[in-house]
Amino acid sequence: MTEGLPTRAVFLPDRLDFSFAAFLRLVACLCLLQGIFYWVRLIGYYPGDLYRFDLMPIHWQIAAAALAVLFPFAAAGLWMLASWGPIIWLLCAAGEIIMYAGFPQYFGNKPVVIVSYALVAALYCAFRAALQIRQRRQAMQQARSAASDDALG
Repeated sequence: MTEGLPTRAVFLPDRLDFSFAAFLRLVACLCLLQGIFYWVRLIGYYPGDLYRFDLMPIHWQIAAAALAVLFPFAAAGLWMLASWGPIIWLLCAAGEIIMYAGFPQYFGNKPVVIVSYALVAALYCAFRAALQIRQRRQAMQQARSAASDDALG
């Protein structure tokens, strides 16, 4: 009865997919915390020098305002597993790396932040490579299966 009808491939997530989703959501939580930190800094809730927007030097005002908006935006994209989430995270990470590595005289030197972003980026690349390898293997298996079906039929 269903012979001759086109079939749809069904995607069944496996352990790699779940791990990648958990990784992205963990990064999303960290981005949200960083965004909250920048908002706390902007509204002046935290006591201390340079922790109120009107008392910050202009370079901190620009960086804090941009990152206060971008980090929660990246968190939303990462949590939803949207394709643009990692791109916005990369903008945030690049901004902070440029701040702390490129201009330590203005923003301070935070090598832990730089190393942590490098580790997260390396893990992301490893996940994407593993997903790509799995996809190629599945495509090759489907091609072999189709070729053997054609030879038999």
